[in-house]
Amino acid sequence: MRYSSNHKAETRQRIIGEASRRFRKDGIEGTGLVPLMKALGLTHGGFYAHFESKDALVQASLDAAAQQTLERWLPSADAAPRAVIDHYLSADHRDEPGEGCPLPTLAAELGLRGQPSATADAMVARMTALLADCRLAPAAGDEGIVALAAMVGALTLARAVSDRSASDAILTAVRGAMQPAEPEA
Repeated sequence: MRYSSNHKAETRQRIIGEASRRFRKDGIEGTGLVPLMKALGLTHGGFYAHFESKDALVQASLDAAAQQTLERWLPSADAAPRAVIDHYLSADHRDEPGEGCPLPTLAAELGLRGQPSATADAMVARMTALLADCRLAPAAGDEGIVALAAMVGALTLARAVSDRSASDAILTAVRGAMQPAEPEA
């Protein structure tokens, strides 16, 4: 059977697309190559005709997920960052991680694996620029959860980015934004 001249490129893109969804949904460690390739009707051995390692697939998939995320949200964000915030923190985004932003699932794993990513750097930079004018204004009683979410998020992102100065800046910015209440006299 003869394949078209672009068959290999198309197959590679199919692998990246499926891996991108699975990595966002199940994590890197929770996604095995054998089930991934089987879901695409391909053999595990054929994986190595497209990628030198699972790490290479992780990077290609992260790049694809980042591009998809930025294309989906940033065009409308120029006019309405509120729409991005509302979508990002929606039940739909929470419940469909395979189609959402890769950072919540993959940032922690990349940091734990000791494999920070320049793609994470780019996503953090773009989203940070988009949200630069936002101010945190938790309702009374919500300050603790907002503070905890900010700290967990900052540490997760700081571990995921490859640029050490960007990592330090994330920690410094969130630490500086955290203002504990003065004890009552």
